[in-house]
Amino acid sequence: PQFYWVSGLLERTAGIAVKKPAKLLIFYRSSNLRAFGIGKAQSVRVMTASTETNTKKSTKKSTKQQWILRQRPTGIPNRQDVVLVDAPNAAPAAGELLIENRFFSLDPAIRGWMSDTPSYLPPIPLGDPIRATVAGRVLESRAEGFCEGDLVYGMGAWETHSTLPAMYFSIAPKDSTQPLQRYLSILGAVGMTSYFSIVEAARVSAGQTLLMSTAAGAVGSVAGQIAKIRGLRVVGIAGSDEKCRWVTDTLGFDGSINYNSTNTMEASIRQVCPEGVDVFFDNVGGEILDAALMNLNKDAMVLFCGSISSYNTDRPVPGPYNYWQILARSVTVQGFLVSDYVERFGEGQAQMSKWLESGQIQFREHIVEGMENCLNAYTLLFSGKNEGKLLVKL
Repeated sequence: PQFYWVSGLLERTAGIAVKKPAKLLIFYRSSNLRAFGIGKAQSVRVMTASTETNTKKSTKKSTKQQWILRQRPTGIPNRQDVVLVDAPNAAPAAGELLIENRFFSLDPAIRGWMSDTPSYLPPIPLGDPIRATVAGRVLESRAEGFCEGDLVYGMGAWETHSTLPAMYFSIAPKDSTQPLQRYLSILGAVGMTSYFSIVEAARVSAGQTLLMSTAAGAVGSVAGQIAKIRGLRVVGIAGSDEKCRWVTDTLGFDGSINYNSTNTMEASIRQVCPEGVDVFFDNVGGEILDAALMNLNKDAMVLFCGSISSYNTDRPVPGPYNYWQILARSVTVQGFLVSDYVERFGEGQAQMSKWLESGQIQFREHIVEGMENCLNAYTLLFSGKNEGKLLVKL
């Protein structure tokens, strides 16, 4: 199924007609798609919480609203780049679903998809709605295994309704007591990024010191708690005193640094990590990466999960200036994509659910209500003003 989705996307994006799955593998692995909700949903037991139900009635509408990409942004996306428009609602064809979206996930990766830079998914074509993971309710199904009223999550777009192939979506377990949006956060790609980055990719050991960038963010806050469960000393970097207090007082980090109030990041890291850093979890790049490189121990690990500091630049990004330290200290730099672990999502969801039930993992969501507020909410990611996993509720 992923073959037909990506082949269609490539044809719309670049005029490339892909005829055989073997040719498609040159471009994209199917696991990169399934990490965003495409594939069979895992049924796991989860902690008690309020949840969406299938009893709510919805009215099918002939039109929808959607945020479309009008032009490639050169900085933080604005209303000249991304515009809110009305569009007709298409009836589903064979194998498709008509979905009433209830939540959008707002993630840094979307900014990369707005650009025409090569990545693990094709750029969003100009004139198309902004690609994002979504959760909603099936209004009409012409696909086997999906029924009207099913709650689903997967790869959709910033639009009130979506008519898309069913292969893009998974059904939220009907016996789940979790709110629907959890499948865009702690039990979705965000939570699985936190889980597999620490449990597998970073190759951590008890007693090590881990330095976490964006420690109050969706991934950093959960990954840091998992590192604590694994016996590490964890220091978080965040953008306000309130966020620093949250990661230490509530999440149990051993120390924190406010990057907006420190004069010298390198010295601040050295002060809080006097015995050096064994693992640096890099979500930001830029100056924080440079400062961390000067504090790494021999044979340390840099886990490269993101580079949000450079997503909105319109010029080549210099550095890292201290790149030489990778050689001088025999450092391993490991790139991380959660799609590499998609076949093990069931394992990660089951363990995450146990930690949630026991209270060992805490997380928070930042939910902004209203379709019209989607773009303004998205910019919070780049100012550091979001508190937890950023979502829009319709």
